[in-house]
Amino acid sequence: MERGWRSTMQRWCLGVAMLACAAAALAQTYPSKPIRMIVPWPPGGGVDTAARLISQPLSERLGQPIVIENRPGVAGNLGTAQFTKEPADGYTLLMGSLSPNAVNPHLYSKLGFDPVKDFEFVALMYYVPSFLVVPANSPANSAKDLVEMARKNPGKLNFGSGGVGSSQHLFGVMFNTAAKIDAVHVTYKGTAPAEAALVAGQIDYMIDPPTALPFVTSGRMKALAVASKQRSVSLPDVPTLDEVGIPGVYTSTFYGIMAPAGTPKPIVDRLNKEINAILQTPDMQARLAKASAQSHNWSPQEFADFVKGEIERYREIVRLSGAKQVD
Repeated sequence: MERGWRSTMQRWCLGVAMLACAAAALAQTYPSKPIRMIVPWPPGGGVDTAARLISQPLSERLGQPIVIENRPGVAGNLGTAQFTKEPADGYTLLMGSLSPNAVNPHLYSKLGFDPVKDFEFVALMYYVPSFLVVPANSPANSAKDLVEMARKNPGKLNFGSGGVGSSQHLFGVMFNTAAKIDAVHVTYKGTAPAEAALVAGQIDYMIDPPTALPFVTSGRMKALAVASKQRSVSLPDVPTLDEVGIPGVYTSTFYGIMAPAGTPKPIVDRLNKEINAILQTPDMQARLAKASAQSHNWSPQEFADFVKGEIERYREIVRLSGAKQVD
């Protein structure tokens, strides 16, 4: 009996050793052909920009072309759902982001994918905080001024967004709830039209991503605060909402690389290592700082934990917003 037990253990150890060797060989030979990166949004937006920012240096480090495929539709859901049906071999990657991977699970009853189980979380690229911005001619010169105006005129001020359930909508709900103010939500067909309306003074404020920075630096908007734990490198004189007495409003849009569930760990680890190395280069750090973006040298597990936390955080935020999309 003891001899049989030893024989079983020997076979088990041999199997483990063979798997380890196979994994090491896989990591050494990957990739051996071009890689596709799915962007579930149209060209030119923040998700597409993130994909194109990382694709060239990652291609150089991996020694294979990376081809970007834009598959827009249903707020990122369509391309994301299609992506999860791809082979789990490391040759199809996804540029994940806030809407389809954290917010939409609470907006749509039929996503077409599981936001956790259908993915291997490879690496966070970066996240960008949002800014509380007002028109250049607004009487509010601080977040405190704006809150006082709203409290004196409940239901009279309005805030804009790129649509129901958009990041600006949800970020505005977070700000209004924390500041205990009542304001009217005005929707537009995208971020750019909403920003144009703010510049024209047609709306009173927005919680906008760094796409607002050129308007601020050109004097067409005023940035009253940044919705993050630290001040922005791009606008170091602008205080955080914590500093002005509106704590806990941390709004950011994240961008990260994902793979289909079941992608071999050696491939995930290799991609994580290469992406993190690129993000730490001086050139990339300078680009991220200019865009007010923040990166971390996170492991796949840390990135997965972050996304899971965002999914849970937006559950209550979406509920408070009352937003719901038709599938």
